[in-house]
Amino acid sequence: MKKDGGEMSEKKKKPYAGMTLMGIISVGMYAALLLNQDFLNNYFGHGGAYAFLLVATAFAFSFVHGSFTGHFWTVLGVEAAKKKREVK
Repeated sequence: MKKDGGEMSEKKKKPYAGMTLMGIISVGMYAALLLNQDFLNNYFGHGGAYAFLLVATAFAFSFVHGSFTGHFWTVLGVEAAKKKREVK
């Protein structure tokens, strides 16, 4: 594809596979969390080093869900605005 300024740019490939995979993993993680609430509350409630498991679980959910939503918005064509460089 050629832009008005004569620059060549390639059309970005949309991450359908990444979005689908991370969506399935995210749904699976939320289902496992909700179906095993009592076990997880008892296990993570021991305190001490077990508190790190809770933090690690939160990071895992954040990573997977964030990756899914990032791919989701990219597939929809919503991207963050890029700053333009000012020429002085």
